[in-house]
Amino acid sequence: MSPPVSRIVTEDQLPERADIAIIGGGIIGCSAAYYLARRGLSVVLVEKGHVAGEQSSRNWGWVRQQGRAEAEMALSRESLRLWGELQEESPKDLGFRPAGVLYVTETEDDMERWRKWQQTARKYQIESRMLDADSARELTPGCTIPWIGGLYTENDGRAEPALAAPAIAELAREKGAVILQRCAARGLQLERGRVAGLVTEKGTVKTEKVICAGGAWAALFCRRHGLKVPILGVRATAMRTKEAPEVTQGMIGTAPFCIRRRTDGGYTLAKRSPLRFDLTPEAFRHMAAFWPAFLKEGSKMKIRFGRAFFEAWARPKDWPLDRPSPFETESVRVTDPDPDPEPLRLAIQNLRDAYPELSGIEMAESWAGLIDASPDAIPVISDVDAIPGFYLAAGSSGHGFGTGPAAGHLIGDIALGEEPIVDPYPFRFSRMVDGTTLVPETGF
Repeated sequence: MSPPVSRIVTEDQLPERADIAIIGGGIIGCSAAYYLARRGLSVVLVEKGHVAGEQSSRNWGWVRQQGRAEAEMALSRESLRLWGELQEESPKDLGFRPAGVLYVTETEDDMERWRKWQQTARKYQIESRMLDADSARELTPGCTIPWIGGLYTENDGRAEPALAAPAIAELAREKGAVILQRCAARGLQLERGRVAGLVTEKGTVKTEKVICAGGAWAALFCRRHGLKVPILGVRATAMRTKEAPEVTQGMIGTAPFCIRRRTDGGYTLAKRSPLRFDLTPEAFRHMAAFWPAFLKEGSKMKIRFGRAFFEAWARPKDWPLDRPSPFETESVRVTDPDPDPEPLRLAIQNLRDAYPELSGIEMAESWAGLIDASPDAIPVISDVDAIPGFYLAAGSSGHGFGTGPAAGHLIGDIALGEEPIVDPYPFRFSRMVDGTTLVPETGF
């Protein structure tokens, strides 16, 4: 079931020309549109379904620096700052609150891993602190699990996925960006190998720069133009509970359950694993790139072979730009995979057992989304040398909501050739194709 999402006004007319066109109305695409329009550029954003229809409204709503891979630390730090600014600038609530992220554990292995992570994080001015057993208990009052310690980042935040990207899209519209929903991008118009326009189901916009922030569908769009982009869709499941007593104002991450306090008085609840991976032909195509990730993360996944394989097999990989694209089929416009009930059953039971105060907590709704996973669980935020004027921001690997504002800002910086908000080198596209060994540091 698709979670309810705040809707925005949509334009009907595609402009003839724009300085930059953006594919994808998720958190990254909307942020890019806002920061580019704020600089005075003419911007058009096209979304095949509706703004925040897919993973940007289906994630946990954590805005964290804590636990990030080193490659993402500066990006997550800057994004946290931008979240605060966006909350102040927007007339609509994004749900952003600096409420703190807490990890707690019963194992010394976790503690040792967090100690090493903390040493690295200090180099990036991320102020996380290790907790002993007493401190962990103080931050989890009423919890019956005998934590031996934890990791806590007090200024990390939370936001509401159903509200955030639409609110940022409205900010972009106020600055002059044109946003079209139910307007799928079909492909790039190229002249002498360079971007000259973007072809959509509602016509063509002339532009010399196109940003693709298409999430799990970015790889298929790129394949249409001969680009091999190793991004695969991984299914993640979560739930919203009914209103329940407050045991945290922020987020708690544990092996048995992960929770975020919501502005509606309930919790977003999930388990870290298992994620579900449906085998598709693309999985075999990118097997070499993903093999190190599979060896490290495979035990955390449920691998399935079934209908998804044959649907992907039948989906066109090339199509004329004057004919409907795969993105215009209703199953793809707003991808709505079925949630996996077993992790949710375990998560809510574990939460009830851990907190007697929540023994009566009930599920209100559940959903699933497709995480756009890259082989090293680090996004691509980069130009693409093979097609001048084409820029890619995808492969966020389940981290994209929290880092979305900074990722959108960064891809705009790169497209304009301006001083980047953070060093873009870790996010370069070339690492995907130059033989670099890609291994996840922190996982999906």
